[in-house]
This record gives sequence, structure tokens and C-alpha cells, in this order.
Amino acid sequence: MAQDHQAHHGHSTQHGHGHGHGGTHGGDVDWAALAALLEAEAEVCAPAYARALAWLGKEVTEPGLIVDAGSGPGVIACLMAETFPGARVVAADASEPLLERARARAARQGLADRFDTLAGELPESLAELEYPADLLWASRSLHHLGDQKAALAAFGARLAVGGTLAILEGGLSVRYLPRDLGFGRPGLQARLDVLQEDRFARMRAELPGAVAETEDWSALLTAAGLKHTGTRSFLLDIPAPVPDQVRAFVVGVLSRTRDIHADALDDEDRATLDRLLDPADPRSVHHRPDVFVLAAHTVHRAVRPA
Repeated sequence: MAQDHQAHHGHSTQHGHGHGHGGTHGGDVDWAALAALLEAEAEVCAPAYARALAWLGKEVTEPGLIVDAGSGPGVIACLMAETFPGARVVAADASEPLLERARARAARQGLADRFDTLAGELPESLAELEYPADLLWASRSLHHLGDQKAALAAFGARLAVGGTLAILEGGLSVRYLPRDLGFGRPGLQARLDVLQEDRFARMRAELPGAVAETEDWSALLTAAGLKHTGTRSFLLDIPAPVPDQVRAFVVGVLSRTRDIHADALDDEDRATLDRLLDPADPRSVHHRPDVFVLAAHTVHRAVRPA
């Protein structure tokens, strides 16, 4: 789900919520159309995800079944299959076009023999799993479900005894540019964060069965009948000068940001974004030497007790 998934909480893509990538999709976002940006985001963030999976691997030693609930185009699901070579991985998502991309990625990476997909809305679709999961991962997909506490309980019910639920939510908003760009009013990204937080709140409020919750993930996991076993944040730090792939991703994110927030931006900030996105301008993100990516991804893990 990208900044639509992005955008919130550290996401980058501006998706309904912030960043990440995703799952069951709330709102009117066309996730399939966002597939390329979602893939680019997950690929850029892969070093942080790899460290998160290594941390989870200390608790989940030899998983038989891993489920990525809200897998989007399958970048993280394939990373899981590589990280845990003995596991079967199921990518679950509401978007069949995104799952098609996930299957194609798994085939390209030689993982198809132990990679499956499951189409349908979360968490109901997880009832179709053939056996309980040893690791269930949900990266910025939970916040697209109206009743997050009920969804956590449903996720927990699909775990094997001793299995781990890992929720990636929160973290810190991503940064790509210096506070002072040399033109426009300094602090553009901070102002975009405010717009994104407002958009995320509206998205949450409009979800079917929406329930407001204090985002105390340890307490929510405990209320779902699970034992919280740790929270940790993983830094994504890609300093300037960035590789071409990363620069292209930043262009994509800022373009989507411009599209999403155009009506809410004041004239000066809209003009600044337009200049940042103009490939003919030497101070645009297409050419600036000071583009970077800095973000923190927070993972909360819990175990299903005996």
C-alpha cells in the first residue's frame, strides 16, 4: 500500500496511510494502479525489512508457514521466502492484480514451489489457510481495517500455538530532502506530514465498522489474547547521493504527494512541489545532489500462548 500506504507513519507512498505496502485496502485507492510505486517502495526499504526479519528469526526459528497479511505486490513476502528457506509463504491481499505481480516475482526469484497467494478481504480471507501460521506479518495493512482490535484477534486465531504475529505500524515519517531547499518556504515535508495525518484520520474514520483506538500496540496485542514479546524500530538510511533507482522512487512519491494534496497545499508550497518535480529544473529532485531517504520502521511482535 504505499504512501497511500505511505504516507503515514513513515510510509512513503502516501497511501491512505502512510507508507508501507499493503493489504486489505480501504478507501477509494486503486492499489493495482499503484503497484509499480508499491514495489519500488518495498525494494528501497528492503534493507530495513531484512533487519526486521532477522530480528523476528530469533523468535521464529524454523517456520513451516509464513503469511504476509496485506502483501501488496509481494516484495516482502519473497524476502521472507529467501530469509526462511524451509518455509511455505502465503501472500494474502484483497487485490488480485497485486497478487499476480507477487506470483510473477516469486517465479522470477525461483521461489514459486513454496509460494502461494490468497485473495480476499482481511482478516476474513485468512480462514481459508490450510493450517496455522508460525509467523503472520502485517505491514501497514492493519490500519486499513475498521476494528483493529478485532482484526488482531482474528490474526492471532490463525497462529499456531507459539506462533508469532508481527505488526509493522508507526515509526517515523520518511524524509527525502533538506529542510531548506534553497527556494520556497523551509519545512515543506513537515507541512506535508500534517496534511497526510489529516488524510489518514479521515481514511480511518470512513472505514466500515471504524473503531477509534489508542495506538498502544502492546496493549492491543495483549487484548487480542497474545503475549507481547518486543518492539523494535529499524532505520532506513540511504544518504546522498542516492542511486538512480532510489531517486526515481523519490520522484514517484513526490508526484503522488502532489496529486493527493494539491487542493490542500497553499500556492507557495504547490509551486515548490512543481519545481521539485520539473525535470528541466536543475534544482528538482531529478537532479539535486542532496536527495536522501531516512525513515524508521517500527515492528511489534507477539506470541500466541499455549
